Amino acid sequence: MTPLKLAERILQLVPVLLGIAVIAFVMMALTPGDPVEIMLGDARSTPEQRDALRHDMGLDRPPLERFFVFLGNALSGDFGLSFFHRRPVMDVILERVPATVELTLAALFIALATAIPLGVLAAVRRNGWLDRAATIGSLLGVSLPGFWFGILLIMLFAVHLQVLPVSGRIGFGQEVPPVTRLLLIDSLIAGRLDSFAAALRHLIMPALTLGLAMGAILMRVTRTAMVEALAQDYIVFAEAKGLSRARILGRHALKNALIPTVTVAAIETGSLLGGNMIVETVFGWPGLGRLVVEAIFARNYPLVQAAVLLYAATYVMLNFAADLLYTALNPRVRL
Repeated sequence: MTPLKLAERILQLVPVLLGIAVIAFVMMALTPGDPVEIMLGDARSTPEQRDALRHDMGLDRPPLERFFVFLGNALSGDFGLSFFHRRPVMDVILERVPATVELTLAALFIALATAIPLGVLAAVRRNGWLDRAATIGSLLGVSLPGFWFGILLIMLFAVHLQVLPVSGRIGFGQEVPPVTRLLLIDSLIAGRLDSFAAALRHLIMPALTLGLAMGAILMRVTRTAMVEALAQDYIVFAEAKGLSRARILGRHALKNALIPTVTVAAIETGSLLGGNMIVETVFGWPGLGRLVVEAIFARNYPLVQAAVLLYAATYVMLNFAADLLYTALNPRVRL
């Protein structure tokens, strides 16, 4: 891709993000509830105090003015103060991002580790019992709601077997000094294997809940791509040359079949980052998704708007990266 074409594609992202900013602002403005009433609750406060708090949070301005102020500040990276934390919104968000990133990476690893081998085996043994079992499993993985599957895991591993913790990222007293803020890595850096094991035990159930659903999609993509690759003429030619079955599958068929799998995985990673709100809430995972859910209930407008923009920007950039990756893996395609 030429630099001019690359710049053109990047500029196309601007109206998308602007549209998402407008939608996020309008949806929060139309949401019933007053942040001032929620913050003060049943406290005995005078109308003057309520008006002063509303003025302090900028809620006494017209909606259009508030939007342009928000947009102008956002362009400079300033999303204002969180209504309830009374701290800069980005500081609050950045504290929660590492937990979401760690959960997403673990879910992505589980998805790829299950989807690629099962997809290849299902394609090689097409219409066999393994293919049928993998197909049924993928349909269940796509169809089952994440929160329901997560609750089933909690009932099995936390309630009945009592081998995994219900919520949180790590046990009390097992914290490690933050370096990367990814607990698995920080515990290894600190040489604390007990903390690593504790962090891993907390991570397993939420990662399985997200990863198996994503793996079901990737398995179907891998199987379909592998079936198409095995039907190509170059595979027949390789077999005629007497190449081993393992070499044909690994070096020729799988190499081409992984192109759509990798690109779909990049796109689905964006979905993981934006779609883990319910899963983080179910497992009490202190990530960005849970923070956004709490902010929505509290009508914490600045935090919700900033988080939605962050989700949108991440998803758009991952889609763009998937396009670039696809053209790199398949030179016949040009953007």
